[in-house]
Amino acid sequence: MLFIRDKKGLIFIYDGVIDIVSRKKIGIADVARKANVSITTVSRVINNVPSVSKENYIKVKRAIASLNFKPNIVAQRLARGINNAIGVVMPGYAGIFHSFYAIELIRGIGHACESLGLDMVFHITDGNNPIGTDHVDGIIFADVISNIKHVAETVLAGIPCLVINNRLDEIDISYIAVDNVLGGRIAAEYLVGLRHKRIAIITGDLKTQAGKHRFDGFIGCLRESNISIADDYIFYGDYSRRCARIAIQQFLSLERRPTAVFAASDEMALEMISFIFERGLSVPEDVSVIGFDDNPSCLYGPVSLTTIRQPIFKMAETAVHRLYSMILDFRENKKTSRQRIVLNPELVVRESCCVRYRSR
Repeated sequence: MLFIRDKKGLIFIYDGVIDIVSRKKIGIADVARKANVSITTVSRVINNVPSVSKENYIKVKRAIASLNFKPNIVAQRLARGINNAIGVVMPGYAGIFHSFYAIELIRGIGHACESLGLDMVFHITDGNNPIGTDHVDGIIFADVISNIKHVAETVLAGIPCLVINNRLDEIDISYIAVDNVLGGRIAAEYLVGLRHKRIAIITGDLKTQAGKHRFDGFIGCLRESNISIADDYIFYGDYSRRCARIAIQQFLSLERRPTAVFAASDEMALEMISFIFERGLSVPEDVSVIGFDDNPSCLYGPVSLTTIRQPIFKMAETAVHRLYSMILDFRENKKTSRQRIVLNPELVVRESCCVRYRSR
C-alpha cells in the first residue's frame, strides 16, 4: 500500500486502486447542496423520519453515497432524544484498577453493553462531585459507600437506574446483589466442619456493605457453633495485600496462633499464603486459609486457594439487561416494577484448607 499526501488530502494506492480521503470534512450542508434539498430534508432521511417524499429520499441517499458522508452518531441520538449509553458510577478507592472485583464488574457490564449496542460512560466518585446524567439513558450504581445522595437524586429525577453489589432497602430502587452474609456463613461452616476451633478473620473494609455482611455472617455462624473468637483473632482490614501481610504477621506471633484464617478477599488470602511460606510454615498443614471472590489468581501459587465464589460477571450482565429494559419502558412511558435480586455465593474447595486432627 502506498500513501501520498497532496492538496486534496490523503491518497491511498492499493493493488492499483486509488482512493482519496479529503482533508475537508463533509457535513450535512454539503449533502443538502449536492441533492438540491433542504438541510431539514437530509436530517429527516438520516434519522429515518417517514415524511420525506420518495424522490427526495433517493436524491439524498445518492448524495450521501457520492460524498461518502458519515452521519454524526451523537447528533443523530440527540435529534431522537436518545443517547444509547448507560452510566456506571463506582466509588473510588486506592488500587481500583488493580481490583479483581472492579475489573470483573467492568468486564461484565462491557460485555452486556456490546451485545445490546450500548455505550458505557464510567464515572468514579468520592460522593462529593455531581455526576453527569445528560449523555446517558440510565445509570448503574456499582456499590454505594459515600454516594447515596447521588442515588437518591437520580431516583427523584426519574432517571432509570439500579444498584449492584448493595442491598439498598432504604430507597425505592431496584438492585442486584450477592448474599454476602451467606458467603461469610459458608466460609465459617466449612472451617468448623474441618474441626478448626482457633479461627481468625481479616475483614474487608467495614464501610462497605460487602465487608460488613461477610464479617457478620462469619461471626454469627461461629457463635451458633459455640466457637468463640478472641479479639486478637480479628483484624479489621481494607481488602488490600498490605493489610493482609500485617494481619498474618500478628496472627503468627501469637502464643496460640490460629489454625485457620478467613480473608474477606482473595487478594488478602493470597498475600497471607505468601507470607506463611516465607516464614517456613505450610498451608494448609500449619494454617488453613480461605478467601472470597474466586479470582483466577487463586489457581496459581504454592497451593490453590479454597474460596467463596461470588457471581460478579453474572451480576453485572444481569444489571445491564435489567437497566436496558427499564430504559425501553421509560421511552414508552410505561411504569417499571421494582426488582430486587439477591444471588447466592458458593464454596469452591481447592488445596488451602485441611482437617484439623489435633491442637497445638
